[in-house]
Amino acid sequence: MKALIAEYTVFNDPNLAPEGAAMLKVLRESFERCGYEVLSPEKGDFAEELKRIAPECDVGLVIAPDDILGRFTKIVEDHTRNIGCGSLNIALCSNKRHTGSILSSNGIAVPKEISAGMKIIKKINGVDGQNMRLSKDSPGEGEFGQEFIDGENISVSLVGSRVTGDTCLSYSGKKPLVLSVNRQYLKRDENRFFYRGGETPVSHPRMNEIINTAEKCINILGCQGYTGVDMVVSDRIYVVDVNPRPTTSLVGICAIMEEEIAEILVESSKGNVPDSVHLKGRVSFDTKGLVTEID
Repeated sequence: MKALIAEYTVFNDPNLAPEGAAMLKVLRESFERCGYEVLSPEKGDFAEELKRIAPECDVGLVIAPDDILGRFTKIVEDHTRNIGCGSLNIALCSNKRHTGSILSSNGIAVPKEISAGMKIIKKINGVDGQNMRLSKDSPGEGEFGQEFIDGENISVSLVGSRVTGDTCLSYSGKKPLVLSVNRQYLKRDENRFFYRGGETPVSHPRMNEIINTAEKCINILGCQGYTGVDMVVSDRIYVVDVNPRPTTSLVGICAIMEEEIAEILVESSKGNVPDSVHLKGRVSFDTKGLVTEID
């Protein structure tokens, strides 16, 4: 069996490459333990590399910034079995403004979009944390402003079952699998925010509310495969981003999870989502792949 595991930033984005390399390593090792030969793009045209490798693989998964992830995933869908989120759903999630509007219309709390006063400015498309800042200035081209919510930065890592696509006959109706609830480490440097990793798993007095919100998000948006839902826990549970792909939390989760993420992703693409996973211990993780046990 062969698996295409493709991570875009390793050769194409020096700023995000350490995170990408850490996720690629964890996924590669899990698939190899499950008996797969893992193939990954080499340096060069990423799309052409996907077209070259995907036809000879049994399954494929792409990790890339959200604004370009959809078109790369479509290549995988055209040539092999995609075990990540579908390309159309990725396209929806990549537009942060549109995603927020849809979630809000379905009863999910999201920060209000505002144009005046102090606000969080972020990109409409792309990785949520890129150039995110607190400012009274007007958003630039391709950006928008939201009210700043002060609270706990929490994420939920889930795996959604098969919903649509060329494997729609695999739809089982099973609810998403919650891998873990994580705390995010965000560094504030003056009015800019930088993601620095996190810890997993965490307990929280509002755990049920947090998990229910995350599950509702990926059901509304139709996310399949590994999905990360970022939240700010305050007076309400505010959803600030939905990532339709593996996130850095994966590195920490796989360090303490008894099950293999490779098997979970492949089986979930067939509708066979497990009911739960088993996490032993608690760890912190950074954006370079360093995992540290927490007593």
